[in-house]
Amino acid sequence: MMTLAQFVFLLVGASVVLALPNGVFIPRTSLRYQHIQDDVGRLHLIDFWAPDTDFSARYNPDTQNQYHLFTRKNPTVSQPLVRGLEDLVKSSNFDASLRPAILIHGWGDDARGSFNAAVLAAFLAAEDMNVIVVDWSAGNSGLNLVRAVQNTILSGASVARFILWLNSVTGANLSQYHVVGYSLGGHQAGAVGRNLGGMVAYITALDPARPLFENNPDKFASSDAVYTEVIHTNGGGLGYLEPLGDVDFYPNGGVKMAGCLTSLVFHYFAESIRGGVFTGSKCKSYQHAVNGDCPSEDTLLMGGVKPKTGYSGVYYLQTNSWPPYSRG
Repeated sequence: MMTLAQFVFLLVGASVVLALPNGVFIPRTSLRYQHIQDDVGRLHLIDFWAPDTDFSARYNPDTQNQYHLFTRKNPTVSQPLVRGLEDLVKSSNFDASLRPAILIHGWGDDARGSFNAAVLAAFLAAEDMNVIVVDWSAGNSGLNLVRAVQNTILSGASVARFILWLNSVTGANLSQYHVVGYSLGGHQAGAVGRNLGGMVAYITALDPARPLFENNPDKFASSDAVYTEVIHTNGGGLGYLEPLGDVDFYPNGGVKMAGCLTSLVFHYFAESIRGGVFTGSKCKSYQHAVNGDCPSEDTLLMGGVKPKTGYSGVYYLQTNSWPPYSRG
């Protein structure tokens, strides 16, 4: 029997492209009202035909986004970083000799969500870093998913401006950065890199969102960073199924996650940061990955703290149903 979620997303698939006044393109679905689950598990009745005007006036990421710095000196209580306030940065624990990681949450979430908690703790356990949590909840907390999608891209450009300013103050370099985004934040991570000329060292997109992005030219792209990696665990539903990065991993086929009905993608990634060994086998295509038909001996490790610059392709792997998820 088809589930409600499957039915909804079959309907979402029938779409046309809508051009907004500022040149941003988003698809409009044939049905107006549909239930969509946000990234903290709540169902919302979404009006896909909501007015497309005056989006920018409602959300200004340059003034409404918040940036929270965590380091091993302050692993649980953040230090705020505010663009334009150099003294605040200079008095913080930001250390330009350490690698910065930027974390970008998904729709309906904020800085305190499960994605940030899991990945932040993993990064600081792995090495001493500057972990900056982006809170863009002012742009994605409403019920207008169409607006949230546009705000995803607006916020990405703003985060890029913040990074350029931060580097000018601290001397940090784009070659040090790792940007990680989940769901809508996955596409936003791509927008960050795109606005930085593709010079960020490493961008990871975790289940980049599918609704309203299938025909969207602003979706995540392999050229958004020097090395781009995508991990798919909810493809064809809330997550994007087709390859988007230099390397795309499909744990358990990328469609149905082992052991849980909720997203495990950032738990897989966090475990890889902590040293979990997720070994993927190269596939001829993403369809082969979905079917688990990848007998190749050409392997690559998923996730981790270091980019696999120069690698490309689609990889399949299996996980355990419970932690530890990695099988080695």
